[in-house]
Amino acid sequence: MGKIALFGAAGAIGRSVADALRSQGIAYRVVGRNRGELERLYGSDSLAEIVTWNPDDPESVRAAAHGVETLIYLIGVPYNHFELHPVLMQKTLDGAIAEGVKRLVLIGTVYPYGLPTTAKVTEEHPRKPHTFKGQMRKAQEDALLKAHAEGKIKGTILRLPDFYGPGVEASFLHSVFKAAAQRGTADMVGPIDTLHEFVFVPDVGTVVLQLASKPEAYGRWWNFAGAGAITQREIATQVFSLVGCKPKIRVAGKMMLRLIGLFNPFMRELVEMHYLQTAPVLMDDRALTSLLGQIHKTSYPEGLRLTLNAYQNAAG
Repeated sequence: MGKIALFGAAGAIGRSVADALRSQGIAYRVVGRNRGELERLYGSDSLAEIVTWNPDDPESVRAAAHGVETLIYLIGVPYNHFELHPVLMQKTLDGAIAEGVKRLVLIGTVYPYGLPTTAKVTEEHPRKPHTFKGQMRKAQEDALLKAHAEGKIKGTILRLPDFYGPGVEASFLHSVFKAAAQRGTADMVGPIDTLHEFVFVPDVGTVVLQLASKPEAYGRWWNFAGAGAITQREIATQVFSLVGCKPKIRVAGKMMLRLIGLFNPFMRELVEMHYLQTAPVLMDDRALTSLLGQIHKTSYPEGLRLTLNAYQNAAG
């Protein structure tokens, strides 16, 4: 795959991919805006080359992509500014193509599918997002797929469901682990008795690298499902049981999200995506398994235990 760069390396998935690269002894580049944060996360890793960039400066984008053959795209935006997703993708593509980057792997979401029309969603499910966030994620994907179709760069997309893991605060389950570790009360977004799926973040990095190495992976998207369907209530029960407690939960429904959103911009933005709580997208990833072979998925009991241990250690 040549030189690999992780654009948006400071996030949870970026750290998982870096862990996979490190375990294989592969040198890599981490790219982000905040050098201090990159130094904190990767400064002790001799395999990591730290590069800062300004995506609004074309020369900065080109410098970050210089000498790279495979670009893993993990760039996040504020939840209330999803209009930036296609903009940042295009700016990155322009710089990457100008520098001769051969491949770009986008870490995507289920948002572009919109409301599921089948119990299990395969890659053949139409992309008909009915939300602004889904439309912006689809526009991001379309920019990459267009560049691929035009022969400018090879592009592929790996779709992930909700995720969790040690130190992963950007998760619907973060409050559950924090509350259990501190014997407190978990704040959850309901309803919490519908089936969902979650992927254990440490499992993702290896899959990303395997996908990136497959020539036949490019020009389309791939589903990476969680370790099975489970409810948030079941997860909370399992996590609290690990500390010998019954689950203590406060559940915020759609109306409560609206009220809280009057003072909290992030919670306000969750209202639009609340359909995922009542009609969640459960993915079928048999195509990915057919391409890569057996995929390791940490079971919920093991993943929940490992994650809680990390929260307990962090709490002292």
